[in-house]
Amino acid sequence: MSKNIVERYQELISLISHHDARYHGDDNPEISDGDYDALRQELEQIEQNHPEIKSADSPSDKVGAASSKGFRKVNHAVPMLSLSNVFNEEELDDFLIRVRKFLGLSEADDLEVLAEPKIDGLSCSLRYENKHLIQAATRGDGQVGEDITANVRTISDVPQKLPADAPDILEVRGEIYMTRSDFVKLNQMQEEVGKPLFANPRNAAAGSVRQLNSKITETRSLHFFGYALGEVSEKFANTQSEVRQKLKQWGFYIPMSDEKNTFSTSEDILKLYNSIAVQRPDLEYEIDGVVYKINRIDYQERLGFVSRSPRWATAHKFPAERAVTIINEIDIQVGRTGILTPVARLEPITVGGVVVSNATLHNADEIERKDVRVGDHVVIQRAGDVIPQVVEVVLNKRKSNSQVFVFPDKCPICESDVMQEEGEVARRCTGGLICPAQAVERLKHFVSKGAFDIDGMGTKVIEAFYEEGLIKNPVDIFTLHERDQSSLTPLRMREGWGDLSVKNLFQSIEDKRKISFDRFLYALGIRQVGQATAKRLAANYINIKMLMNAMNEAQNENGEAYAELLSIEDIGPGVSNDLISFFREYKNILFINDLLCEVNVEDYIFNASNNSPVSGKVVVFTGALLTMSRAEAKAKAESLGAKVTGSVSAKTDYLIAGEDAGSKLKRAQEFGVHILTEQEWREMTSQ
Repeated sequence: MSKNIVERYQELISLISHHDARYHGDDNPEISDGDYDALRQELEQIEQNHPEIKSADSPSDKVGAASSKGFRKVNHAVPMLSLSNVFNEEELDDFLIRVRKFLGLSEADDLEVLAEPKIDGLSCSLRYENKHLIQAATRGDGQVGEDITANVRTISDVPQKLPADAPDILEVRGEIYMTRSDFVKLNQMQEEVGKPLFANPRNAAAGSVRQLNSKITETRSLHFFGYALGEVSEKFANTQSEVRQKLKQWGFYIPMSDEKNTFSTSEDILKLYNSIAVQRPDLEYEIDGVVYKINRIDYQERLGFVSRSPRWATAHKFPAERAVTIINEIDIQVGRTGILTPVARLEPITVGGVVVSNATLHNADEIERKDVRVGDHVVIQRAGDVIPQVVEVVLNKRKSNSQVFVFPDKCPICESDVMQEEGEVARRCTGGLICPAQAVERLKHFVSKGAFDIDGMGTKVIEAFYEEGLIKNPVDIFTLHERDQSSLTPLRMREGWGDLSVKNLFQSIEDKRKISFDRFLYALGIRQVGQATAKRLAANYINIKMLMNAMNEAQNENGEAYAELLSIEDIGPGVSNDLISFFREYKNILFINDLLCEVNVEDYIFNASNNSPVSGKVVVFTGALLTMSRAEAKAKAESLGAKVTGSVSAKTDYLIAGEDAGSKLKRAQEFGVHILTEQEWREMTSQ
């Protein structure tokens, strides 16, 4: 045996351990699933050929990564293992042959296999006792995971209570995932508030569910697919098919549950695999393969497990959708909040049936880490079939005269300094309102659907009006009619415009002179203030003048105004500081006052029945709710006119205490707040 094999083996151990930690521990993988699988295969092949050098710390005997320090550790009653992989028909046949050999079955004996999509999400185990959800945990290293119960309770399709026919103890294993459409919406929201974008739905789901603050998780649209069992107090099914049926009856989502998915030959199994591969682009969720399981439970019990995976199941992975092309240019885009985003302009190439000509490079650190340069041949991958990204550089095709890309220290649009705040990856233009790129993006945001929603002022119109000097800031929109009347070249005489289109535009502007407080607040484009946050602020401060006064007082972090701001649901120190900073800036106050001369901002009105017993009341929820999700409870309260806050104060009218209520309950008792059980709250609000 050569020294090179031993060295390569040790290198593989180090590489795989590193990537396990990045994927399972940090939810931030550095390489693709295909590249990771290749490393695993190489390691296992060396161990198979040279068992004498196998190390005690080999990743082939481990699952996932150790749990992080931010969550309480949970010991799995039954190990939560990973799956082995197959990549072609030959390897599938080998899997079936091994199973038959282990069970002592001949070719004539029936061996039924269940096949189901392999959803790409975060593995999770739900534990039910006496029909109630008591715990949710990540896989961790397979033996010890992380307690994410509070976060999982916010997922609407995770049953909080099971029907009477469910076992007294039941662990349901599955995947927490995010749909493609929700992923796109989340990234749009991230961009609006100036936060980094998620690379794919799996990272978005994992990052959302592993938040230390469950309020953040609650704002994300997450789902759960239950596909396997852990500890069970009593047997309730003889086959995996029956397990799926029961889980569906008990309220768990089961993909493709109405299609035939059990087969007895590799030919039929592969037909389904190819069928799912064809459907893959049209599915609402990300999948990276098909899982095969021996259908009979008694066979599964006999087959048991190897060190890190069951013998009775394997995953047939899809090949990565990649292509190689050339980077012609690297452009720097400047967003509404000033973030500089590098974009690779590519020689157009088809990836997964879609022509790709641009790919995100995320940020300066990513460019430096991958050493991406103009003129490089690069591997392009459509991450999650959504965001094209550069995976790696093909170094052996790099030109000898290539130059390292230097990220600009000046804004490419206005030449203002570029800064990087401590703890942030993003670099920002400091130009603010003097930066044309930010000004144009702010104008687009101002007239967008969630804000003033002005018909006829789309992207091209805004860009053209700004370039021609017709509109430089939002106030100019509402004075455009007067200026157009005195113009030497009125709009109706310009190319692409006519009397009717001009009339419709000005009418749309007039129609929007009256706007609700929450939409007005969102339209201002304050960093980290999306539509949901704007609505919460509007509900708490009622009108723009009260908000402006409160933000002025909140500059004193020891004062009551600052404490009240922090008590609002989903408002943390980061959002608070951005709000206070915005309203502390004198030019922003002048801008708002000028705008208020042109528009009428209506006071926030609670959407509530006059008969509601909680209309106008301040309500706080604490503890675990059993009959409804926290999101549903809050939505119900707000629909009845209640003001839901995140912390208890002397102004709190009701505290609804669920199970395991903690410090908020004690604080409510100290203030003499009226405390209700979940059942009492339901009775009060159903009147």
